[in-house]
Amino acid sequence: MIITLKDGSTKEYDKNMSVLDIATDISAGLARVACAGEVNGEVVDLRHMIDKDVELNILTFQDEKGKDAFRHTVAHIMAQAVKRLFPQVKLAIGPSIEDGFYYDFDTEKPFTNEDLIAIEKEMKKIVKENLPIKRFELPKAKAIELMKEKGADYKVELIEDLEEGAVISFYEQGEFIDLCAGPHLMSTKPCKAFKLLSVAGAYWRGDEKNKMLSRIYGTAFTKNADLTAHIEKLEDAKKRDHNKLGRELEYFTTSELVGQGLPLIMPKGAKVIQTLQRFVEDEEESRGYAFTKTPFMAKSDLYKISGHWDHYKDGMFVLGDEETDDEVFALRPMTCPFQYIIYKAKQRSYRDLPVRYSETSTLFRNESSGEMHGLIRVRQFTLADAHIICTPEQLEQEFKDVVDLVKYVMTAIGIQDDVWYRFSKWDPAKTDKYINNPEAWESTQNTMRDILNDIGLQFEEADGEAAFYGPKLDVQFKNVHGKEDTLFTIQIDFALAERFGMTYVDKDNEKKYPFIIHRSSIGCYERTLAMLIEKYAGAMPTWIAPVQVKVLPISDKYQDYATDVVAKLKANGIRVELDDRAEKIGYKIREGRMERVPYLFIVGQKEAEEGLVAVRSRVQGDEGGLPLDDVISRLRKEIDEKVMPVTEEKEQ
Repeated sequence: MIITLKDGSTKEYDKNMSVLDIATDISAGLARVACAGEVNGEVVDLRHMIDKDVELNILTFQDEKGKDAFRHTVAHIMAQAVKRLFPQVKLAIGPSIEDGFYYDFDTEKPFTNEDLIAIEKEMKKIVKENLPIKRFELPKAKAIELMKEKGADYKVELIEDLEEGAVISFYEQGEFIDLCAGPHLMSTKPCKAFKLLSVAGAYWRGDEKNKMLSRIYGTAFTKNADLTAHIEKLEDAKKRDHNKLGRELEYFTTSELVGQGLPLIMPKGAKVIQTLQRFVEDEEESRGYAFTKTPFMAKSDLYKISGHWDHYKDGMFVLGDEETDDEVFALRPMTCPFQYIIYKAKQRSYRDLPVRYSETSTLFRNESSGEMHGLIRVRQFTLADAHIICTPEQLEQEFKDVVDLVKYVMTAIGIQDDVWYRFSKWDPAKTDKYINNPEAWESTQNTMRDILNDIGLQFEEADGEAAFYGPKLDVQFKNVHGKEDTLFTIQIDFALAERFGMTYVDKDNEKKYPFIIHRSSIGCYERTLAMLIEKYAGAMPTWIAPVQVKVLPISDKYQDYATDVVAKLKANGIRVELDDRAEKIGYKIREGRMERVPYLFIVGQKEAEEGLVAVRSRVQGDEGGLPLDDVISRLRKEIDEKVMPVTEEKEQ
């Protein structure tokens, strides 16, 4: 048989060979670091036997699929350790994930930090035992019988859901047996660099109607040095986590009395959002958008026309009961139907198009409790929303102009290199999720793909992520913990104009349905604020910072001059605070730095006599005494040009 390797070279053998045998034949070094194999595109164990011509890729920890096999093995080692220490615990599932692994357990008492330490200790014993890992398969009835004997109720449920004749595989290491598709390493020995990170609650199969399980997260590497570096990265992420840092810096707070997913934006956070909102609204107006203001709620009739009632009702806050009330209302989860009614207020000609309606919209979505996190996913949020109603001939240019706007906004807030693009398409199999018009879907998706290619945008395609009425371009980002979410979105809508009877009179005097582009230019302000807090660790660019300057008089004697400095800064549109407390200047400087204020102006006798301010900036550190007028000009330039921070503040 002929084995074709990843680099195109070939190996020829006259007998059956395992993936590990072939890796060993290539080099002993490769065999030592091999984690799994990829045979004709399918990931398999190193123990997998090959008996015919194939394409083979030996996977190491440097390959994502090899990394998955390694970490999946560590997840099993963790589950084995848990069963040794807590025999009564029931096993659910334990996959590898990006940057690590987890395992879900059904336990009466949630695991504590002390439990994690004990589990780690037992895991190290299992690694030292160098237990061989063996794979075996059983028919469905035998597999169910085995799991019932072990009291593995969750495994039984998983097996019962499988079709008759399905391959049901198990992995065994020592006394531990687990239902698993694999692949896994050959033994427990290589898994030495691991760390259990946290415990969280997780519903069985992700359904909040099911039992809450206890999930242990962990990570693993082949080298302790890599593990240490990763732990340091996680510690930095904890410090930047907006849910922690945003509260410490008084950007927002929450209250059980108010409710989950309903953050209270405090003055500093509100000032950042206000600054961004004014910037976006002014920019949109300069690009031909007309500003609207529409109701926070509407009758169910409106959402039934749009299709949201059928496709999105579970995500809405419904006010009333259709069976008992004459009118049922719902808080709006989006703005589009309202702006369509505005469009329909008069007959439109092709000469009126494109129409660009924008709105700073307060929206409401009934997110499940398990999905909500800080400011990133909430139940009430503010969206820089807009809808462009245009002719088919205008669609391409309008879409390109929206992409240009989004890129401009991202550059202004400094995140253009932190995002990537996803072309989100429909899934024909999910007829209940999407408007069922295959021809329109394919045509619109081809149009969007052509536009994106013409722009030269690099994007990945994702099935099943479209809006129910059309495909979309999603601008994706990850928070500091690696959780992916959508920041901005641009959608092409082929369906709702017809549903609402939105028309325009074309050149030939016939009524036609326009295309609609749904878009957000800075996305959800709350989510954007969360991302900015994490990106800049609270040290916002000067133009965005809620307080741009703090004026610190050395003593009460220079209070009057400090007040004059504050007045002059305010007159020049600079956000400033006066710290005139009877505290030592060193303390006030340290506190100003902890609050991430871009500039501290210290004033004493020399400054008052010569019209100076002693400047402490995040970029240059202690700059000494500078003329106030010169510093104001510099700040105005930095704010007006939206200059991004280039370095951390120098230690003095």
